Order: sequence, then structure tokens, then C-alpha cells
Amino acid sequence: MSNKEPPNPLEEIQKQLKELFKDSNVKISAHEFPEDDPFRDEPEEVITDSKASTDEDKSAEALENIRNFQLKPKEIRDHLNRFVIRQDDAKKVLSVAICDHYNHVRATLSGKNSEATEYSKQNILLLGPTGVGKTYLMKNVARLIGVPFVKADATKFSETGYVGSDVEDLVRDLVKAANGDIELAEKGIIFIDEIDKIASEGSTGSRDVSGRGVQINLLKLMEETEVNLYSPSDMMAQMQAVMEIQRGGKPKRKSINTKNILFIVSGAFDKLAESIKKRVSQNEMGFGADVSDAKEDISTYLQNAETSDFIKYGFEPEFIGRVPVRCACSGLSAKDLAHILTTSEGSILHQYRDDFRGYGINFSITPEAIMSIAETASKEGTGARGIMTVMERLFRDYKFELPSTAIKHFEVTTEMVADPLSCLQALKGKNAHLQSTVWEGDVKRYAAAFEKSYGFTLEFKPLAIKTLITEANKHDQTIQSICDEKFKDFEHGLTIINRNTGQTVFKLGKLAIENPDKELSKWVVRSIECVKECL
Repeated sequence: MSNKEPPNPLEEIQKQLKELFKDSNVKISAHEFPEDDPFRDEPEEVITDSKASTDEDKSAEALENIRNFQLKPKEIRDHLNRFVIRQDDAKKVLSVAICDHYNHVRATLSGKNSEATEYSKQNILLLGPTGVGKTYLMKNVARLIGVPFVKADATKFSETGYVGSDVEDLVRDLVKAANGDIELAEKGIIFIDEIDKIASEGSTGSRDVSGRGVQINLLKLMEETEVNLYSPSDMMAQMQAVMEIQRGGKPKRKSINTKNILFIVSGAFDKLAESIKKRVSQNEMGFGADVSDAKEDISTYLQNAETSDFIKYGFEPEFIGRVPVRCACSGLSAKDLAHILTTSEGSILHQYRDDFRGYGINFSITPEAIMSIAETASKEGTGARGIMTVMERLFRDYKFELPSTAIKHFEVTTEMVADPLSCLQALKGKNAHLQSTVWEGDVKRYAAAFEKSYGFTLEFKPLAIKTLITEANKHDQTIQSICDEKFKDFEHGLTIINRNTGQTVFKLGKLAIENPDKELSKWVVRSIECVKECL
């Protein structure tokens, strides 16, 4: 058996591409015309890429902010309070870790750090149920500091990268998030969710080998390594790299260092919470033990997680050692969800208000309705994400129906939360007397669009408008749809009439709505007879 190492596929690809480019039948020209080129009959146009310039300015500003990083932990905590409800311990832990990390980065950039000083990066592990704000916390931290942020789920990675993604793609995505600025990307934040899914309890004897491989591959990234900017599996990137070599010029950086990239991993760790509960319960057995509440939040046990618990759960000791800062987030009660709806700057309620404002509609909501939504969302078991599930069900028919009505305001009540469809029908019935004005406006809008497209003016008589409205109601169609269907061939017939008589204004009555083709045919015949009479 030969001890010779297999060839590097990347080197093989580059070698084959270079050979291809040497072929006389394949030409790549990087030639630039000289200023006195006789074939150039127009001066060269200088095009400035304003977007690239703007991106460079933003990157420079972000780097300057990092060099002048002066935030205090309480300032970060206060900023997070504007967006995320509760999670006080998580905010405290994150604020301290973030300040320590970026103070170190600032010192490194200024050259004040001694080379002899060993710095252990404070990568973070967040535990807690879904929808409690783990990702949202980190997004707002990254936005506050002004560094690029990348989020991915651990389940999409594979050990080799042949199936699924390579963990190094995270770092390459960070460069993209930094608009290609490698120096800025080297100070960014990478957030990996569902990290608990790449481990399984060792006691079951079914440890996921691929998950173990992903953990090992993450080890290098989380400490310090050089990551190639061009993925071996990205053929387009490899071709671009080889073409740049062929063209010559100033060589660009081919790798990015992960030393100052902060890694945050998170997961729900439901099974880990159950395991910790058993361990804690065994320690509390006896006459003095507290009786557990049947409605307790099992995620609270995650606050007692120890390194041995994570290793038993299926994590490599080296991996769990790379995330020294650990914090458990607590589940959210109905009262917490109501607080999110009313006080958080990132409340989904703002989004729904904007959605309705797009149609010129506003709504108010009673405190009782807020609590009703929160209680229903709490039963979803998905934390703050449950709010959107409930509100989407609540507003779905309102979004569909109200933009086509005269209604410009409505109130969200507990009755509406309980039975949105019945309340919608009652609301429409109460405002039915205003609807005719909307439909008349729709008819005028169609006539204006028809005139703009074909140059002919359609004047709808009152009885014609009434007939259109009746049909729209009967078939549950819009005026636009009814008119498009009825008058799809009118352009051709009116063109003939115009050619015969010069007429451009046409009055439409009830008959033109009930049987448009028959009425149009009569008009065309009449215009032909008119021409004959003139002859």
C-alpha cells in the first residue's frame, strides 16, 4: 500500500484551469487600451461605484468605532432592555462578556496588548427554550457595536462538508456580511443556534459521529485559525481566484483569522434540563425536600448546568471548554408576552400597524385584548414566536378584506380575539353604507387606466355602475377583475369605431355591462352604417 498522500483537489482544479487558460483556443484578456489607442474614438468614461464607496465608508466607520470602544456593561444592558423582556441574568452575562471581548480587541488594534499576555476568548453558550430572545439579544448587541453578524443552525453542517455545509462557510459568510472587508469581519460575531442538536446523550450509546466531527471542526474556528476565503467546493470562486492570478496585479488576502471573532452558541437543551432535574432531585431527596410544582418551568434547571452535564449530554470536553461563558434564559409567561407586546421596541404589534397603514387603515387594541393574545400565545409553547402565530390568525381575514372597503379604523377587543371572522362580518355590515363610494372610485380608477392604455374614454352611467357593483358582490370579485373580464376585447372594437367616426368618448349603460360583446357589436355596425351614409 502506498504512503503517498492523495492530491489536493483545490491544487488540481487550479492546475487544470491554468492549463486550460494556456490553450491557444481559450483566451483571457486583461489588456488595457493605451491613451493614444487609434481605435478609441471616444474618451474613456470614468464610472464611480457609489455603492462600493458607501460600503467602504461604513466599514471604516465601524472599525473606528471598535478602536474607540467605550461602552460599559450597564449601557449594553440598558440598550437590550429596550428590545428584550426579562432575561436579566443573560443580559448581565452578555454585557460583561461583550465589553471584555471588545476592550481586548480595541487594545489589540492600538498595539497596547503585550504579546506575552495570554487571552482566553469569552465565547458564549446560551441555554433556554425557543422564543425567549436568545438570537434577538445577539442581533441587537451586534447592531449596537456595529460589527457584522452571522446566524446559522448547527444542524445544517456536516463533518466533511460534502453533505450539508462546511463550518468554515460561517466565516466566509461573515466576510460577505462585512461587504468584503476582511479586517472588519475579523471583529464580527457568529451565532450558532440549535447547538444541542449535534450532540446526543452518551448513556444511550448512540452518539452522533457526524455531530462529533462538527464539534471538532468548530474547535479550530472558536479559538484561532486561518480560514481560506475560497471554499474548495465553490468552483466559481476558484475560477475567479485563478483568473486574478492570471491577470496579475496586487495580490489580495486569501484567508481570514478567527482570533478576534466572537462565537455564541445556543440551544433549547430540553433533554439536558430533564437530566439536571433528575440529578438535583436525587440530591434533595429526604424529609426536607421541597415538593415540585406540577406546572414548573423545567428550563429553570438549566441554570444548574455543569460541565459534566454537557459532556454526559454528548459534547466533547474540548468543545465545551471553548464556551466558558454560560447562561440560561428563562421561559416566558403570558404576562411577559403581554409586556413584550406593549413595551418592546421590537414588538410585532408595530409590524402589524405598519402593514395596515400601508392601506390607510389604523387600529386600536384594548388592554384586555393584549392579555388575551398573550395567554393564547403562551399556550403555543414557542415563546415570543407564538405571538406572531396568534396575531396572524387574528388579522389574516382583516388584511384580506379591509383594504377593499371604506373602513379606515377598527378596534381589537377580546371578542375579536375569540372570534375574528364574526367580528369582521359585523364590522363590514356596520360600514356597508360607505362601500358604494369605494366601488364608484374603483370604477373611475378602471376608466382612467383604460384611457391611459388605449386613448379611449369610458363614461359609466349610474345604472351601469350599480350593475357592476351588484355583479362584484354576487361573484365576490373586485371591480377591476369584473371590468377586465367584460371589456377585454373593447380596445379592438373601439379602434374600428374610432377609425370610422373619430369617436373617442363612449358612454356605457346597463346593457353594456350585462352583455358587453353584443353592445360593442351594435356600436361597430352603427359606425359602419354611418360611413356608408356619408358616402
